[in-house]
Amino acid sequence: MPADDFRLADTYAPRPVTANTTVFEGRVWNVDSDDIDLGEAGRVTRDYVAHTGAVAIIALNERGEIYLVHQYRHPVRSELWEPPAGLLDVEGEALQAAAARELYEEADLRASTWHTLIDFYTSPGGSSEAIRVFLARGISEVPVAERHVREDEEADMGGRWVPLDDVLKAIALGDVACPPLLVGAFALDAAVRANWSTLRPADAPWIRA
Repeated sequence: MPADDFRLADTYAPRPVTANTTVFEGRVWNVDSDDIDLGEAGRVTRDYVAHTGAVAIIALNERGEIYLVHQYRHPVRSELWEPPAGLLDVEGEALQAAAARELYEEADLRASTWHTLIDFYTSPGGSSEAIRVFLARGISEVPVAERHVREDEEADMGGRWVPLDDVLKAIALGDVACPPLLVGAFALDAAVRANWSTLRPADAPWIRA
């Protein structure tokens, strides 16, 4: 293929699944086992986390700060700084509506302007999880009387506004490691440098076909 005709893009190309079994049912997601026909390469069995998918929100204020929450994540035994985020676990809910709900529930914030910042798979070799990261601007606080009552790991969740430059510095130092924060911060930095030309509409096509 001539170099001028090349476009760097992943291709949705599912292989035939001849059998599917749920080998573990979890509280949040399951582990599935698929028998896959790879054609001339033969047949294989692969186990993976069957994930609902998720959204994350980079909320940006007029001072160039992004809002981060501080949450305990038991699998890594750590309290992580993260953008507000959540599972796509409400049937029929649009991605942007899910993001607005999570921003309200986790950060007590609303936004008037939404764009798609970046999409990514968290671990495509072992999980079907895909995350859409939104950029939310035009931020306002939810009145105290209307705020969501947080529970479980979210009950004592704190949050704060952090300058983007400080986030990028913390990433470079290895002080923060949450994937949506890293991916979202790098994408926001690229968008700022490109005068927002990299942003896509909030309802842009999603990588999860």
